[in-house]
Amino acid sequence: MRNLRFWMVVLLLAGTALILHARGDTDLIPAREPLSQLPRTILGGTGSDQPIDQETLDVLGAGDFLSRVYTQSGGAHPVGLFIGYFPTQRTGVTIHSPKHCLPGAGWAFDSSQYVDLNDASGKAHRVGEYVISNGESRQLVIYWYQAHGRSIASEYMAKIYMVADAMRMDRTDGALVRVIVPIDPREGESAARTRAEAFVAELAPMLPRFIPN
Repeated sequence: MRNLRFWMVVLLLAGTALILHARGDTDLIPAREPLSQLPRTILGGTGSDQPIDQETLDVLGAGDFLSRVYTQSGGAHPVGLFIGYFPTQRTGVTIHSPKHCLPGAGWAFDSSQYVDLNDASGKAHRVGEYVISNGESRQLVIYWYQAHGRSIASEYMAKIYMVADAMRMDRTDGALVRVIVPIDPREGESAARTRAEAFVAELAPMLPRFIPN
């Protein structure tokens, strides 16, 4: 199954490259605000930016990246937020899936699923949800790919939409949004999920300023 998935990704990326090359090398890149301007207070939590080392930036490629931790007073209930926005994906720079980067950091996937969430404005979002572990530490992850007003949980569907939008709109820009919440063993997954989903509900309506529709 893993080999089949690997070759599906290879074929999809190869097809994407050929189509984008045939369409030319110029993207329409809409105006947007930098991710650094994302509000530093969400649901009463105060955000603290985390440095991204140069090695990681080299792997990510050209784009706008934000790594921030939001904590309540006293440091309780931290929420980790990472957003990577890529203004163009024609030049071989593509969005990296959490399925690839998290295992490389020593985390194992305990469970995964796709879920539907409504944000504070009532808009529905399709997102991926993982429970990951590293030794005794466990975390709940919510992530999605966002582009042109869509929230997409599947990396394969994100690629398909990117190709379609490249042909239809001359745009290949898009982003990965990832929210991570520690699972307190005294509370369990349910409490972590509630915190993560509440954070996403407040965050999502803010994003079109930084990830254009």
